[in-house]
Amino acid sequence: MYDPLLDKHPGAGQPYPSSYWFAEQTKPLPQHAALSGDISADVVVIGAGYTGLSAARELAERFSQQVVLLEAHQPGWGCSGRNAGFVLKGTGRLGPLQLARRFGVQQAQACYAEYQHAFELVQALQQRGRIACQPQAPGYYKLAHHSRFLAGFRQQVEFANQQLGESLQLLSQAELQQRLADHQAQGAIFDPNCYGLNPLQLALGYAAMATNVGVTVYGASPVTNWRSEQGYHRLITQQGSVRAKKVLIASNGYTPKNFHPLLQGRLLPVLSSVIVTRPLTPNELAACGIHGQPIVMDTRALKYYYRLLPDGRLLFGGRGAIRGRDADKPRYGAQLLAALKQSFPMLSQITLDYQWSGWVAVSLDDLPHLYQAPMDSPYVGVSYAAGYCGSGLSFSALAGQRLAELAMGQAIPSLPCYQQPLRTFPLARWRRVGQWLYYQWGRWQDQRR
Repeated sequence: MYDPLLDKHPGAGQPYPSSYWFAEQTKPLPQHAALSGDISADVVVIGAGYTGLSAARELAERFSQQVVLLEAHQPGWGCSGRNAGFVLKGTGRLGPLQLARRFGVQQAQACYAEYQHAFELVQALQQRGRIACQPQAPGYYKLAHHSRFLAGFRQQVEFANQQLGESLQLLSQAELQQRLADHQAQGAIFDPNCYGLNPLQLALGYAAMATNVGVTVYGASPVTNWRSEQGYHRLITQQGSVRAKKVLIASNGYTPKNFHPLLQGRLLPVLSSVIVTRPLTPNELAACGIHGQPIVMDTRALKYYYRLLPDGRLLFGGRGAIRGRDADKPRYGAQLLAALKQSFPMLSQITLDYQWSGWVAVSLDDLPHLYQAPMDSPYVGVSYAAGYCGSGLSFSALAGQRLAELAMGQAIPSLPCYQQPLRTFPLARWRRVGQWLYYQWGRWQDQRR
């Protein structure tokens, strides 16, 4: 599997992964041809995931820009088509209370207002684009896998309800068991608004919306070279090139090694792995006690997440291999299946039908960042959005909009994630070693009693 920490090239025109989301497609997926020849544009966007598609659509529709979108494979091929489909009010790894402790209550409120805006934007785009992405009934449980997290849960609920106007519920273990028979959960925070959907279908819907307003999307067109030409950028692909004054980088966790100096050493690509079981029988569903089709995540350092899908299958995900070359090894799917059975012992005979992985981008400060090179920079005209830390489905649509506004000289909210570039990792060449050490610590921490 392509490894962005090691590989300088993501490949070109590879097929979609054999995921549950891909298997659910009932119609042939659109295939965007590769760029051929030398062309010009007002703006080039790199990466046809949620962020890039949103930015491209915004630039073409709202700012009347001639936009070219370059994708190494096809829209939604990366994390936008591989994730678990959790539509959450947040991004990065910091919750509202953590944001308040780091930046103050007012900034936390401002960030949360932006997250709420992003959440609503995803819903608005689904309706406007008539995107059939199977949104399920809302309901999100954040599980305490150990009782030591319950005091913190109480503080989080009080802060969200009092300072952010939310209506979260704190559930005891007994109250939770009436809704969800997870044998490892000691209690939970319940959010009645967040929900699950088909993430690949959402990405394809965003792609259709972008092309409908005039964005030119090229598939199988990875950028292999980047040249500066008297105030312009020339992006070279395998069969052609495109020249523009402005370039937006929206490749996030799939950004190749040494791709651009603005991102060099500033992201840690981490594999998130997902399995999907066979459909549960009516008796198995009843034994699991899952009421509705909620989305669920726990408090582990190496967290697990799961959801019941519309056809009765159980999706279960978590951290997988560290290196790309190990991503598809069966043992990682087996580890996730064993973890699923620990939560639901009544599913001891369950088998899995799908297994896949995808890269997410972790930032040093646990926040995503939008950044535009200043006018005195040798990289003037270049902007990026990256570092969602595996929680970017909702925020990425708004991040694309903000990235477009930034590129067009518009004012955007004054928030921590919009003010500074991504920080460079110390000893960046040893990021994988640090990740391995963190995983060892995380496994010990998660098993601690």
